[in-house]
Amino acid sequence: MCENERVIFLAGIGMGTGRTLTGEVRQAVGESDCLIGAERMVQAVRDLAPEEAEILMEYDPVKIRLWLEAHPSLRSVTVLLSGDTGFYSGARKLKEELGRLPSCRVTLLPGISSVVCLAAKLGTSWEDAALISLHGKDASFIQTISRNRKTFLLLGGKGAGEKLLSGLRDFGMTDVVLHAGRRMSYPDERITSGNALEMDKDDLDGLCTVLAENPAPDDRISPHVGDGEFLRGKVPMTKAEVRAVSIAALGLTRNAVVYDVGAGTGSVSVEAALSGENIRVYAVEKNPETLELLEANRRKFRTDGIRIVAGEAPEALLGLEPPTHVFVGGSSGSLKDILRIVREKNPDVRIVINAISLETLREAMEAEEEGLLPDAEVTQIAASRARKLGRYHMMTGLNPVYIISAGGRRAL
Repeated sequence: MCENERVIFLAGIGMGTGRTLTGEVRQAVGESDCLIGAERMVQAVRDLAPEEAEILMEYDPVKIRLWLEAHPSLRSVTVLLSGDTGFYSGARKLKEELGRLPSCRVTLLPGISSVVCLAAKLGTSWEDAALISLHGKDASFIQTISRNRKTFLLLGGKGAGEKLLSGLRDFGMTDVVLHAGRRMSYPDERITSGNALEMDKDDLDGLCTVLAENPAPDDRISPHVGDGEFLRGKVPMTKAEVRAVSIAALGLTRNAVVYDVGAGTGSVSVEAALSGENIRVYAVEKNPETLELLEANRRKFRTDGIRIVAGEAPEALLGLEPPTHVFVGGSSGSLKDILRIVREKNPDVRIVINAISLETLREAMEAEEEGLLPDAEVTQIAASRARKLGRYHMMTGLNPVYIISAGGRRAL
């Protein structure tokens, strides 16, 4: 280490009390001339630090950097963070910000995360579980719990516990068993178990980590769903053969933001959401009757990654976050206006359009000429299905569909 180099430790302090500190964190605190962190964390380790150590009750990265710039004489600094520095921690932003200080070395010290602690207390493993944080986030979680036997969730913030319970109830997942660990390592530690009907939001309040055990997870690998599985009534639906080619043409990515314009029953929305647990789908639909079917299918397939948008495009798209992928199944004659808006939001957006009528195909070709569908590719799907007539099977043709794809990342 350089003689004049300032050392800053970003230290994970585990659950929040001295009982879960690692030896190297204790050493860092004991040799520090400055402790920084939220009041709860500083109080947890204050007795381990030198009596003359400076104290800063702060957790904002920029404010911490500015304060340290104003106090250059402090050479050994420990910034306290809850849990582990590599697990849903503020350490990444802090490291980037404090790395701007001159002659400074930032070192991360791991801690015991609440997931590790709860798994040990329950006598189970965590390496075979999904991990989600609902702390201050509008994250989807139903689909993850639905597809995994074990899911650990970090709660925190107002309403997180109520959100978890109401979500499980709304999606009919009351057979999922929850194990909630509250204020672990503190004298008033409490672990409560029960399903979504037996648990109360107060059981999930405050500093809380939950293990959700699903006795019958959906273990499908393919996102494709048979037509007969969807609730549809008399609403037209994109058929399975066309959906398969259209989804492939979209070339969805891990964190895709998808618009399904003219979502109908939600068949494309559901398959897009089932393609990845971090995919967000905005299903845009104007028909009130169809909206009810769309919500019913969202619940049936437990795809809370779908956000239903009631309204007509393009106006309904204005307040949405920029898309990475757009599927247009119905445009009501406003295709060009829809394309202009989505390309203004993201010039590199990947677009796939289904056209049944020649008029829609003509509008798409005009859009290509106007630069709204760069390097468009057109594929026609003409599929047939067998139906039984007596002891014979006869092929019945489905409506031919034109699939127009353009822009963004092409499917292989």
